[in-house]
Amino acid sequence: MTQTFSVRSSKQTEFIDITRPVQEVVQKAGVKEGLCVIFTPHTTAAVTINENADPSVPRDILMEINKIVSFEDRYQHTEGNSPAHIKSSLVGCSQTLIIESGKLLLGTWQGIFFCEFDGPRNRQVQVKVVKG
Repeated sequence: MTQTFSVRSSKQTEFIDITRPVQEVVQKAGVKEGLCVIFTPHTTAAVTINENADPSVPRDILMEINKIVSFEDRYQHTEGNSPAHIKSSLVGCSQTLIIESGKLLLGTWQGIFFCEFDGPRNRQVQVKVVKG
């Protein structure tokens, strides 16, 4: 079963917690044991797992990513969003999680984030639940 949901970003770069909608897809699938693949089909966005208890953590990650890959450089891509493409490649467009007892197997402080690097935009996230 694959389900798609929309994410609306409001800034050029931001992390959006998508843990709840992904867990809802897992619950809807009724799979008790298996795998959950989270994928975004955008070349200027990504998906990551990190701490979602303290909002300063995703802000700090974005701050450092934006330092590593600056917005201004001698990029050749004429569309002007090369930094977003690079950040997407560094973070990655998918994550795979274990499902146990019908729930995503995440650490106490972990959450799933949609990473926007070329916003604001309307985006898609695809979730594939595989029975194990």
